[in-house]
Amino acid sequence: MVRKKDKSTSAAITERMDEAVLHDVIGYQLAQAQIATLSIFYDTVGRPMDLRHVEYTVLALIKENPACTPARLAKELAVTASNITMWVDRLVERALVRREASASDRRVQHLHATDKGETLVATATRQLLEAECKQLTALSRAERAMLVELLHKVGQRS
Repeated sequence: MVRKKDKSTSAAITERMDEAVLHDVIGYQLAQAQIATLSIFYDTVGRPMDLRHVEYTVLALIKENPACTPARLAKELAVTASNITMWVDRLVERALVRREASASDRRVQHLHATDKGETLVATATRQLLEAECKQLTALSRAERAMLVELLHKVGQRS
């Protein structure tokens, strides 16, 4: 955004920058949308629940995929194993996730959300969805559903 001085009042007026050349660039539009949605996330879930965006994502994936491995998470999120380990360590320290050694290969760890973790991710998700609906009023329910479906398609990295 660009701030211009209104000559008649000398007050700052916020005006959108011209983005004509970027209008059709999906990556740019995703980045702009992410600015809005991350703000909603941190106001609704991040600060109140002391949960980083990536930690919420990891916890939600573990909850929905019991006994997944850190390697599977790393692949799904396209991040390094060391990053996953760091995020899982924080969730384990907060008693939101527990590790369980594989019965067939003791080197492999399976991850499970604890009861506390399941409750937290359920509450966070409910509050996040409510806040997005409340704050992203430019989208109708049908447009929101369509956007979610289209973004899901884009995210499927065949």
